[in-house]
Amino acid sequence: MSTFDKIKEIETEMARTQKNKNTAYHLGTLKAKLAKLKRELLTPSKSGGGPGEGFDVAGTGVARVGFIGFPSVGKSTLMSKMTGTFSEVSEVEFTTLTTVPGVLQYKGAKIQILDLPGIIEGAKDGKGRGRQVIAVARTCSLIFIVLDVLKPLTHKAVIEREMEGVGIRLNKEPPNIVFRKKDKGGINMTNTVPLTNLDKDVVKSILNEYRIASADISFRCDATADDLIDVIEGNRVYIPALYVLNKIDQISIEELDLIYKIPHAVPISAHHEWNFDELLEKMWDYLNLVRIYTKPKGQLPDYTAPVVLKRDRASLADFCNTIHKGILREFAHALVWGSSVKHNPQKVGKEHVLLDEDVVSIVKKK
Repeated sequence: MSTFDKIKEIETEMARTQKNKNTAYHLGTLKAKLAKLKRELLTPSKSGGGPGEGFDVAGTGVARVGFIGFPSVGKSTLMSKMTGTFSEVSEVEFTTLTTVPGVLQYKGAKIQILDLPGIIEGAKDGKGRGRQVIAVARTCSLIFIVLDVLKPLTHKAVIEREMEGVGIRLNKEPPNIVFRKKDKGGINMTNTVPLTNLDKDVVKSILNEYRIASADISFRCDATADDLIDVIEGNRVYIPALYVLNKIDQISIEELDLIYKIPHAVPISAHHEWNFDELLEKMWDYLNLVRIYTKPKGQLPDYTAPVVLKRDRASLADFCNTIHKGILREFAHALVWGSSVKHNPQKVGKEHVLLDEDVVSIVKKK
C-alpha cells in the first residue's frame, strides 16, 4: 500500500470516528500516524532530480512575500502592477509555471515579491508541482493568498487545508509547549493552565506512536493533540497571511461590505489598482518591520535610506551588525532620538531595543 493510500485510509477512519472522551486516545494515535506519513510524503526522495526549473530563488531585500492562489485569480497582474516585473498574464489557467521574483520598494525597504505557480488541490500530497510551490512558500515572511471574489470561498478553505498539510500554520503563534526528550524516567507532564483537550492518556498515545517512552512536557497553553504533534515534529513554520480578494470591480457595494468582515482580508482590483494603499499598509504591519535612520556626527539624519529591521530583532547590536559586522568592536555607546527613549537624545548601550523611525548616532571608542 502506498503512503498516499495509507493517508487516505487514516483520514477516512478519522472522519468515521465520533469525537468524545472515549475516542480521544484513538484519535490522538491516528493524528500522530497521519503527521508521520505526511512528513514521509513531503520529504523529497534521495533519488530523482533536483528541485525543478525555476523554483530555487535567491533571497534579496529585508523580507519575502509569496503570492499563492489558484490559477488565473490575478496573481501575475497584481505582481506586475506592484513591482513592474512582468509575469505572463492570461485568461487561461496555469500561465505561470515557474517562480517569478520581483522587488517592491516600500517605506525605504526592499521587499522581494514571489509570484508562485497556481496551486492546485492535492499539492500537499505531491500532486502537480504543488510540493515545490509550497517548499518556496515555507521560506516567505508573509503570504498573500490571492482569491477571486467571483469564485466560491471554498477556495480559501482548500488553500488553508493544503498549507496545514505541509506544516505551514497561517496567522497562528507557535503553541506554548516545552518538550524535552529523555533517556529514562517515563513521561513527566505538567501544565500551568487547565487542559480541556488533552489528558495524560492521549499524550501517551501520541508519544507511543513516536516511540518516545521518556520525556518532560510542560503545557503553558490549553493545547490540542495537533499542537502537541506540531511541537514533536518540530518542522512547522508559522507565517502571517493576508487574503487578497481580487476583482472587486465586478461586485456590488453590499457584497464588498460582507468581504470586509472576513478576518485578515483586503479587497482589491489588480486591474484597476484599487485599494493598493491599504494592501501595502497591511503588508507592512504583518511583516512587522521597523525603520531606523542613521545620523552621522555633526550632520542631519539621513531619512532617504533607513536601516530596516525585524521588530523582534531590533536591538542596537542588531542595527550595528546590519550595517557592518565590525562596528560593535569599536562601539562605545549610541545617542537615540525617538519613541524608544524618554529623553531626546538619550545615551544607550547595545542592548537597547529600537522602535520604528528612531534616529541613531553611534559613538565609537576613543
